[in-house]
Amino acid sequence: HLSCAQLASWLSDSENTVTVIDIRDQMSFEQGHINGAAHIDNSNVEHFIANTDLNKPLVVCCYHGNSSQGAADYFNAQGFKETFSLDGGFEEWRQIAATLTTD
Repeated sequence: HLSCAQLASWLSDSENTVTVIDIRDQMSFEQGHINGAAHIDNSNVEHFIANTDLNKPLVVCCYHGNSSQGAADYFNAQGFKETFSLDGGFEEWRQIAATLTTD
């Protein structure tokens, strides 16, 4: 598990490289997602795994942090060294991101 605050810290640190994927449906992804996140679904998951650095931390984002737990386990089983489920999912991320951009 990874908190949204920790992910925000990782993303703001240019030394820390992390891969973020979003497993929500395409329409939800298009309406908003974490900057730099890739949309992954059944149609592109094999291509993603074959073309991604398995040694970089992988953060899986869903709606509320539930489905991403199983997906993180799946990617771990596929050879990713560090996989994380984003606690609270995109809904919590959106709330935190709003506070970061508001003075």
